[in-house]
Amino acid sequence: MRIAVDTGGTFTDCVFLRNGRLEVLKLFSTPADPGEAILRAIREIASGGNSGVEIRHGTTVGTNTLLERKGARVAFITTAGFEDTIAIGRQARANLYDWLHTPAPPLVPAELRFGVPERTSAEGEALRTPSDSELSELLARVQASSPDAIAISLLFSFANPAHERAVAERFRDMRIPLSLSHEILPEFREYERASTVVVNAYLAPRMGRYIAGLETRAKAEFRGAELHVMQSSGGIVSAATAAREPVRTVLSGPAGGVVGAFHVARLAGFTRVIAFDMGGTSTDVSLVDARGPTTTNEALVSGLPISVPTLDIHTVGAGGGSLARFDAAGALRVGPQSAGADPGPICYGRGTQPTVTDANLVLGRLDPRHFLGGRVELDLARAQHYMDAARGTLPDLPGFAAGVVRLAEATMEKAIRVISVERGHDPRDFTLVAFGGAGPLHACALARSLRIPRVLVPQMPGALSALGILISDTVMDYSKTVMLTGAGADLEPHFGELESRARREFASEGLTGVAIRSLDIRYVGQGYELNVPAGRTALQNFHAAHQKRYGYADPRRPVEIVNLRVRMAAAAESVRFRKSAIRKGNARQAIAAEVRVHFGAKAARAPLYQREQLRPGDMFAGPAIVAEYSATTVLPPNCRARVDAFGNMVIDVS
Repeated sequence: MRIAVDTGGTFTDCVFLRNGRLEVLKLFSTPADPGEAILRAIREIASGGNSGVEIRHGTTVGTNTLLERKGARVAFITTAGFEDTIAIGRQARANLYDWLHTPAPPLVPAELRFGVPERTSAEGEALRTPSDSELSELLARVQASSPDAIAISLLFSFANPAHERAVAERFRDMRIPLSLSHEILPEFREYERASTVVVNAYLAPRMGRYIAGLETRAKAEFRGAELHVMQSSGGIVSAATAAREPVRTVLSGPAGGVVGAFHVARLAGFTRVIAFDMGGTSTDVSLVDARGPTTTNEALVSGLPISVPTLDIHTVGAGGGSLARFDAAGALRVGPQSAGADPGPICYGRGTQPTVTDANLVLGRLDPRHFLGGRVELDLARAQHYMDAARGTLPDLPGFAAGVVRLAEATMEKAIRVISVERGHDPRDFTLVAFGGAGPLHACALARSLRIPRVLVPQMPGALSALGILISDTVMDYSKTVMLTGAGADLEPHFGELESRARREFASEGLTGVAIRSLDIRYVGQGYELNVPAGRTALQNFHAAHQKRYGYADPRRPVEIVNLRVRMAAAAESVRFRKSAIRKGNARQAIAAEVRVHFGAKAARAPLYQREQLRPGDMFAGPAIVAEYSATTVLPPNCRARVDAFGNMVIDVS
């Protein structure tokens, strides 16, 4: 049995195959021990003793460790004279006019930064090799600092890793995690490389303990259980690789959502989509064209650059659990703080601060009796009581709740503009794929604001990230900085080196992969580059990509090939999605009740549909509410929905 698990801030979502059918299970997360909710779910799914369970896990342990600054005590070792690289950074101010803003300190304080008397040229020539006595002295100084992990990033180790290997060898006997830049990120740009390696070391002890503990507990209960982990790049890796290189997993849950969104949209006939994943704590958005999900090497997590490949996802602090409050000036604010799973929204029975979920419940957009298929009953009276007490000078409760929803939607609308309009894409050319527990609640309102013509709400929208994890291929990414000028550069030896390493590592896990090549290219003299597929049309594709991103291109100008990249992928066992015949219907058989819903200043009577009772071919119009096990969809007035052959709801909002 293959089970995919996505651990979120509020819920742990599981998707699995039983008798050839996809099924979903949602449980409340257990933040103190995320593995407990996972094991509880597996026990319920596998009915107490199934053997051969494969667990595919999207984890937030790495992300939360960074956000909470609860990682390891790290010793940072670099070329002498560059110890403060991670503190100096790029001198970018996140809050340009906020003079009182104090940036977060680097993960490694000054007393834990150590210099090695070595120097390698940019071409890879060893100019100054550290002596045995110098390495012994360095070892003694690092040991005296009592670190939990060590990050080693020498200045030009990407060109020649000999010195970095020599330094690392001296620290093997300390038996603590070592993170080496030439293994994790053999690329230029010393600050981003050093930051990535430090983050890896910072996460390694906690992530290693978590993964090892979860794997041990799973094997103790389920004979032959295997654990795999989702990467930020949209591919699965073994538990051992994830424990060794946890920096590759910091956006693993959102990456699963992008993979799942593109897959279901392509089946439905849409190849240009904006993935909109709204959960309990945050919202993740990503733009995907016909080529599939794209990766970036410029991710910023908790203010820290992470340059390993990650899917191009933009995250904002707006979720169902986002807290509403009035600031010192009396203005209403929503997020980024969240109620999380504990205490959660007011309507869950423990929280006392208003959230977006409470606002939706008060507005009638959530039905308290049909939440999670009736497994959880929301407390409407409690939400009304606490929200009424918190509304301040606002004249009525529905107005307060509508304001909370509008502010959350404004934050999410801005996020979608960042990945579309600001990058040269017209949102009107895309389909908004709404998922996550709260995504379908707000999708139509966002689509109207951005003039996106349609919304696609897939089956099991509240667990689409877990579905993406279930269907993801096993993937590893490899890269190398080459700095070659001109179109005639011989790239084959460099690609061959990367692919040989990739095949060896895949073979060690009993896998055979397919190599996908790409290039990072820029015009000579530029400080940034664009990634394009390798091949005869690479330069042509680069000029076209530059024109699209920056509004100009110059085919006569010389170019520079900066990095080579190889993605080795082994296809996952396919999941068959059931396709049904289309028969026109009006969905009346799915109406479970009539509810009173607020849209803006007005309240309207609207039918409540049970999603499970809808049939392919059914068509109906808003205002309407569609409730299902994992999410609730809101159709405002003048929207029209149809159910396609795969059970997706396609909503026309134009």
